[in-house]
Amino acid sequence: MSIGKKIIIIGCSGSGKSTFAKRLHAATGLPLFHLDNVWWKADRTHISREEFDEKLSQILSGDKWIIDGDYSRTYEVRFQACDTVIFLDFTEQTCMDGIHERVGKNRSDIPWTEDSLDPELVDLVKKYSTENRPKVYSLIKKYADRQIIIFHNRQEADGWIEKNI
Repeated sequence: MSIGKKIIIIGCSGSGKSTFAKRLHAATGLPLFHLDNVWWKADRTHISREEFDEKLSQILSGDKWIIDGDYSRTYEVRFQACDTVIFLDFTEQTCMDGIHERVGKNRSDIPWTEDSLDPELVDLVKKYSTENRPKVYSLIKKYADRQIIIFHNRQEADGWIEKNI
């Protein structure tokens, strides 16, 4: 399977989007953009929606990229611009484990180190399957001409990268 040059990686917080994106970047050399690094500042404040949208538009205007992040408000504009969608459609428990495991770890995909579990993040994970997942599948159906790759667990995702990239 060949991979496109404009790739979005979406899925619930804790699903491993950033880790997958880093592996894909290392294998393909495509420029990688973590939306958390676009939205958030190191002091845990964020830029305005207008500034975020402008920065995202600049990224999307490029001729090749990997964009890691869920940010459901921007799903459609990213689906419109991409040629490949990678959806990490993992269980709530897998994602809960993921957000627990990253507490205290330095990460390049967000501009600070979590020192404790964020209750808002826990809430996002709990609501993902009823709020965001249906939106993703609706857009997958709408943009069926894109290359769509869906993984249901980490083993599928890891195996695919090892085999295809």
